[in-house]
Amino acid sequence: MSVVTKERRRLKRRRRVRAKVVGTSERPRVSVFRSNRGVFAQVVDDQRGHTVASVQWTEADLRELKPLEQARRAGALLAERARAAGVQSVVFDRGGYQYHGRVKALAEGAREAGLSF
Repeated sequence: MSVVTKERRRLKRRRRVRAKVVGTSERPRVSVFRSNRGVFAQVVDDQRGHTVASVQWTEADLRELKPLEQARRAGALLAERARAAGVQSVVFDRGGYQYHGRVKALAEGAREAGLSF
């Protein structure tokens, strides 16, 4: 009998989401990874296999914030960097996580900063 861990269930959901969500040059994918300590996000053009913009919680202006505020600010930073790279519209890949809490805060922060989902 095999043990299905929490991480294995998340990876199964992640594969299911990724089968439907693909980033293009016109509309790249925002990929989210949430750890116990913070959030990482990147805007990815899957056709070219390039990362257009990224943000991580270890950056100086994000490190000292509380988790939800950190995620919201990370989303805003990601949106600023993506817009500087010429990206206006993206698709959101929640990475198998529930659209709740820090994942939702990151998406809302990016929307407020002008990135359209």
